[in-house]
Formats: sequence, C-alpha cells, structure tokens
Amino acid sequence: MPISPNFTSSFSKDWEINFTQCMPNGYLKYTDLCNLLQLTAASHSEIGGISFSDMQEFNQAWILSKMRVEITELPRLKDIVTVKTWINTLENSLSIRALEMYVNGNKIVGCETFWAVFNTNTRSLEPLNLPFSHFELFPENKATNKSFSKINLRNEKKFMAEKRVVLSDLDNVNHVNNVKYMEWCLDLMNEELILNQKIESFEMNFIRELSLQDKVVIHKNLNDDSTIYSITKEDKTCFALQLNLK
Repeated sequence: MPISPNFTSSFSKDWEINFTQCMPNGYLKYTDLCNLLQLTAASHSEIGGISFSDMQEFNQAWILSKMRVEITELPRLKDIVTVKTWINTLENSLSIRALEMYVNGNKIVGCETFWAVFNTNTRSLEPLNLPFSHFELFPENKATNKSFSKINLRNEKKFMAEKRVVLSDLDNVNHVNNVKYMEWCLDLMNEELILNQKIESFEMNFIRELSLQDKVVIHKNLNDDSTIYSITKEDKTCFALQLNLK
C-alpha cells in the first residue's frame, strides 16, 4: 500500500491486554509481550509503505534476527498499554528498531530489535526493494540501557527436551515464528520464576530458520551468571535465549 498521509517516523499504538494474553496470575505473558512489540513495529511499517504485503511484491519480508527486552514490570489484564517505536538505523537489508511500552505514562519495557530483509523464495538476505528515505532515523534515541550482547554458548550444556516442528509453530513466512522458540524454552523453566516476574531482561538470537517436521533439541547452558537456552538441529544452533533474573 502507498505511504499513509498520517505517516510519522515516530509511531505509537495503544493496546488493551485481554485474557488470552495473560498468565494465571493475570500478568501479560512474556511471549505476548514480544508479540505486541512486533505487532506495533508491523503497524508502523504498514503506514510507512514497507509492510509484509508491500514487500511480498518483491518476494521479501522482514525477519527478526536479534531482540533485547528490559522489563521493569509487566502489564496486567485490562491495562491499556502504549507502545512507541522508531528506527535507529536502516540501510540496505538491515535495520535496528527501538520500542518502548508505557502504562499510565510510565515506561515499563524497553526493547531493541535487529531486522533483516529476507527473500521468501531464495531464503536468503538481500537489499530492500522499496523506498525508505522518508523514514527519519534516530540513532541516538535508545530504548534500552544495554545493547545486544553475544550470547555465550560455549559452556557445558544439559539436555532438556526434543521437539518436532508442527503446523501451529509456523508463520506466514513458512518457518517457525520467532515467539515460538521462546515459548518452547520458557515451558522448561521453573514456573515460579515466571509467575513472580523474576525475569529482568532477556535476549534472543535467531540464527537459522526451522521448517515443518524439523526435529530439534533444546539445551540449557550450565552457567551461574545467567540462564541460557539453545535450540539445535543436527548439532547446528538455530536459536539462543539468555534470561537475566532478578
């Protein structure tokens, strides 16, 4: 679709937290937090003329490569949250986008995301085939206290589970949706850590895509400094999640 007459380089959208998005304690699930952040980014790209539908004319899509989220507190059922977003960098096939979540004017979440342009036919990265110079960039306006870090996967690992990719794991790019990786890992954690909001921040690295019927293994790194999960296929790492606990 063409660029909206209401387009602005900084964008915000309100969302009401509903019961399908909440944990048993009434707080927003961490996975649905990620979904809301990404849906806001998608809404901004849509009014800016670089949405999934626009890019599919060239067999392209944005895919998430890295994500860092810092959490002060989670919103609750019926809360109205405001998600704000802007772009730090955008060049050729790569972009860093910032996002923040507010409740009643108070910032509760900061997020930094790293995106790449992906050809959905060749399954490879390539430059964006749409104009984007109308987006003003804000490289100095950071949403998080820290930027991405390299997740250390060299420590000894503990086997946690095996999974096979099923249809409900896939998204419209025909690979495992990025939030599914996190869901698989969180399901293996001590539930009290999740329900008591002990996750202060987390980072995700998406390294290789997974497809229908792929068989994967989930490991937990034996590391005292942070909680790290990795997902591998045929001994090749596809995903890494680092959780920093309070």
